[in-house]
Amino acid sequence: MSIDPSRRPALLPIPGQQTIRPMFRSLGIAASGLSAQRQRMETIAQNMANADVTRGPDGLPYKRKDVVMEAATSQNALYNSENFATAMGTAAASSSVLGSNAFEIATGDSRKAIEVPVLPTTGGVNGTLGGEFGVRVAGLAEDQGEGRLVYEPGHPDANDAGYVRYPDIDTTQEMVKLMDAKRIFEANAAVFQTAKSMLRASIEI
Repeated sequence: MSIDPSRRPALLPIPGQQTIRPMFRSLGIAASGLSAQRQRMETIAQNMANADVTRGPDGLPYKRKDVVMEAATSQNALYNSENFATAMGTAAASSSVLGSNAFEIATGDSRKAIEVPVLPTTGGVNGTLGGEFGVRVAGLAEDQGEGRLVYEPGHPDANDAGYVRYPDIDTTQEMVKLMDAKRIFEANAAVFQTAKSMLRASIEI
């Protein structure tokens, strides 16, 4: 007895799924996470190294920086299958870990915060899923706080009242962020190693 076609179970399409998925997509997504967390660790190291810098090139105390991440799209993903070969061939000269020019840097004598693009709060980046091309660093957000005042009358940068303006950096909080970046980096490395093992097993079939 044949089954009524109207009663056959229908499979719903997966949003964003392609007919043929790139073989190394998992490696690319994990690699984007490794690159983003590496940039985050470098920024944290920079903050900690400059925690007591009271005078920068502009004569002002160092400003703490934070890495702002966003889901990569098919247009700006460094490890996307369409532009991975191009990015590797140019030695990442035109597409670094920071991706395209997503933020502006103040020039001249005027000072302003680095402008970071804001993602929409609804919907995905490239369809209804979002994040299928990994992650990227959108820019660096510079802290606009005035920093802490410490009474040091003998300091060269002390004001008339004897107070010195230090960067608004809490080394304890920076260490917590560093440990978090380390854990996420290790998790992405584990994903990369697992995907590589699966690909090797597929080749040996």
